[in-house]
Amino acid sequence: MLSSDIMRGYHDTMILSLLREKDSYGYEISKEIEQRSGGRYCIRETTLYSSFSRLEKAGYVTSYSGTESHGRRRTYYSITDAGRAYFDEKCVEWSELQQVMKSFIQEGLA
Repeated sequence: MLSSDIMRGYHDTMILSLLREKDSYGYEISKEIEQRSGGRYCIRETTLYSSFSRLEKAGYVTSYSGTESHGRRRTYYSITDAGRAYFDEKCVEWSELQQVMKSFIQEGLA
């Protein structure tokens, strides 16, 4: 299981990545994160909703109410154009971080 400390800086990127595929709601996103990580990471509900709040305040996502087939109301999230641009920036940042870390990790494995 990956620690929350390691994953903290990547929550927004994971959420935006999923929202690029389709609008979604909190529980569905948390389950998708767990599934795609192979069960190695489970995002806490409080962490997820604080990310939604931060992303919405920044203009990267919008929210709207929807109704599931079972009649239950849910808050759905949708990525904005600004959110797509921010996601692209985070992908470049991730690539640069990997390059920097490789120079330390490869040396440590030798």
